[in-house]
Amino acid sequence: MQNHYTIRKGSLNDLAELQRLFVETITTVCTANYDEQQIKVWTSSVDNKKRWHEVMTKQFVIVAQYGNKITGFATLDNGNYLDFLYVHKDHQRQGVAQLLLDTIEAEAKRLNQNIIRSDISKTAKPFFERNGFKTLKEQTNVRQGIEIINYKMTKQL
Repeated sequence: MQNHYTIRKGSLNDLAELQRLFVETITTVCTANYDEQQIKVWTSSVDNKKRWHEVMTKQFVIVAQYGNKITGFATLDNGNYLDFLYVHKDHQRQGVAQLLLDTIEAEAKRLNQNIIRSDISKTAKPFFERNGFKTLKEQTNVRQGIEIINYKMTKQL
């Protein structure tokens, strides 16, 4: 099924759809690992217009599509920091995340990076481990008084 997906560079025109995908993915896919309050705080970051605009204009943004529907996206900041990697809830476990990660890693290598790093959710951690990422440490982030656990991970390229 992977062959039906295409990868392209993202643009500001994609912003609203990427934000919807971000919220929908977290609220449906991450519920086994995070409670309602944690998910509410996590998804509220979609309201930070300045942050999202900077992501879209200053980071390397790629979008996965199936037909004309966006099925996932990923971003690379400063050539070596995987900032976002989200796959639409209806396209989980179909190779989309792998396509996105492979494209991000290729871009990092093109930029002569030898390591890629990220802050990974509990939900996504097994995928990243299967792809050679190593956990440096568990992190407890406090946002709006709510603790959210994630993992600082890296991969040698």
